[in-house]
Amino acid sequence: MRADGTAPGRPAPGGPDPGEVLRGCAREVLEVAEGIRAVAERTATTLRASGLTAARRPRTGLAARWALLRALTGGQGLGEPAGTTADGPRGGVARVLGAAGRALGGESLAALVALTSLRLRVAAVLADHPELAHAPGMRLLTRAVAADRDRDAVRALRALLHDRTAQRALSGLAPLIAELLAVRDVLDGKSETGGAAGAEGGAEAVDLADQRRRTLATEGSFLGFLRNIEVLSTDGRILVQNVRGPDGVVRYVLQAPGTAPGRPRSDAPQDLVGAWRDLCGTDSPYTRSLTRAVAGHGIPRGAELALIGHGEGGNAVLNLAQDEEFCRTYRVTHVIAVGSPAGDRKPADPRTWVATVTNQFDLVAAPDGGRAAPGACGTAVDHTAPAAPATPADHTHPAPTPSRPGRYDVEYAGPSREFPLCHRLREYIEHLRTLLPVARADIDEALTPYRGPVVRTQAYRLQDHAHPPAGHPFLTLATAPVRTTVGPVDVPVRYYDSAAAHLCFPVDPDAARSLLPDAPWLTPSRLGRRALAVLSVHEHRCTTIGPYTEIALSVLVDDLWRPRPHDAVTDLLRRVDLRRTGRYVLSLAVTTEAARVVAREIWGQPALRMRVEADLTGREIRARSQDLGLAVEGRLGPGVRCPDADRALYGRRATSTVRTLVRAHGGLRLHPGAGVRVRLGTAAAEPLAGQLRRLGIDAARPLFVLACPQFMAHRGGGAVLAR
Repeated sequence: MRADGTAPGRPAPGGPDPGEVLRGCAREVLEVAEGIRAVAERTATTLRASGLTAARRPRTGLAARWALLRALTGGQGLGEPAGTTADGPRGGVARVLGAAGRALGGESLAALVALTSLRLRVAAVLADHPELAHAPGMRLLTRAVAADRDRDAVRALRALLHDRTAQRALSGLAPLIAELLAVRDVLDGKSETGGAAGAEGGAEAVDLADQRRRTLATEGSFLGFLRNIEVLSTDGRILVQNVRGPDGVVRYVLQAPGTAPGRPRSDAPQDLVGAWRDLCGTDSPYTRSLTRAVAGHGIPRGAELALIGHGEGGNAVLNLAQDEEFCRTYRVTHVIAVGSPAGDRKPADPRTWVATVTNQFDLVAAPDGGRAAPGACGTAVDHTAPAAPATPADHTHPAPTPSRPGRYDVEYAGPSREFPLCHRLREYIEHLRTLLPVARADIDEALTPYRGPVVRTQAYRLQDHAHPPAGHPFLTLATAPVRTTVGPVDVPVRYYDSAAAHLCFPVDPDAARSLLPDAPWLTPSRLGRRALAVLSVHEHRCTTIGPYTEIALSVLVDDLWRPRPHDAVTDLLRRVDLRRTGRYVLSLAVTTEAARVVAREIWGQPALRMRVEADLTGREIRARSQDLGLAVEGRLGPGVRCPDADRALYGRRATSTVRTLVRAHGGLRLHPGAGVRVRLGTAAAEPLAGQLRRLGIDAARPLFVLACPQFMAHRGGGAVLAR
């Protein structure tokens, strides 16, 4: 305990914020790395100069060239692999030496310094938002930068930043995006974050399902437009509506959703740079696609148009308003961005009214995770809410500042600091409705020309012609919406990036039968004298219903109509849709409400919402749930490749059995189970704990483990059987 009464390692009252100090250090170290890279580039340019050995004393020139080469590629010098900087006809020797240096373990000094900057930045983010420590992207990143040797860490980080699947997880680390892009530039020796000149994009008119169409707003209003964006979710669709204003004139409203961490992208390149290119330039696949959607809608030249977006969609509409050609074609009257970095972007048409709404704790809109200083980012008004929900009287009436006419920026502190919760559009809508009624009324007043009946609604699916859809071709499927209590869900549900471990236990058949529903046709499959119980742990990092983790206990059961001996073995040779056996799900714990509702209402599985943490990407697998009182941990031994874990799952809905098919694609491996153990706490929660105890696997080791650190899957709708 220090003299001021604070614990060591904690900030002293009134002292500097640790996160801000670490961010400042990270910026300075990164500037040093960029300076080192610039020196290396100038050294390489001098090394390639033809006049270096054309002097009167060639020996002196050769000695100078040799000294430069040692400074560029030597372990005590810049450590810059010459193969990345020395081009042209005179760079052959440098390229050979650079390749040899890399093979012998050499790394760029700039890359090593940039690695230090990234480590500082990661520490700063975790100091402000410790909940991000459990994010899949953060785990991948910390595992890469925490290697024992700096050179190994640089190599792991370089591989991670070029892995498309890993980038999908990294895209959820909003406060680290700028740092990751800068570090990637240093590692590659080039810049890729500029404008996306020549970026491709397209838009195709599509019909909305009746369920979604019925939930769209029929009258123009600010919250109505935001709810439309929420209905579109983040599956690559935008909305254009024709609204007849109070004066009888038809105007047009473009509504653009953003991305959500843990959901697939289908509107822009699937890599880290493409996901955030809208922050760096006005010419991106998203903005090009928006332009083509507006053109395809048949909006007359000179017609009035309002642009509204959330998250990345807000970035796109702000950038679109800077396009002079677009603003000459259409009269952009309003641009409203919710949960997007406002910056100091000025529209091409000075008459355009710009509004932004930003939660100070939203790491997408405020990447540093702290409250902006008054006047920062062109702030015209500051609605600050206390930590607890406030009443409307706590917010002052905003008024645009004289220095920024036509600008209306709302910045407030929401009741929750957790990310990505504070970035969700549903949270912004609720805050505008309850915490920011004055700001909502002011924006609605500004949108008065668009307050009227909607006379036409058209959705457009955005396309990126330069890249295939995520998960193509395995996850390129026809889908259909299914109504649930959390809204329509597209089925099959697609899993773009998941990890799994299936712990398989031989159990007593009578104990397994006692846990199944009281139906004579549900009998456990026998493998010899034993039945098979499977405890499955899944970490779903990117799915169409959002990221979540699940723990499921199931028992292998026979064909419901004609059980036959050895079906469980012969089914391994059949396609999943032709299999007679399947696994009946006894218990299921999931971490999100959407996953719970989908499991219960579509698949008929007894899902409960629980807190679960899992890490299944390495040889050491861990899963823990304080709510369940359950822990799975251990080290996987040597494994052999085996076929993908396609399976049929059974559930129960009322008096009927529900059969669901799951198809998977990934590197599944079979491991002995000796190194993995299941542990139950004394206060473990029912029903899972009781079922594990009755099966005798509450403190047992599995016979074998089927594990896959990364795979894709799709799970169809539940087929109701008359059994």
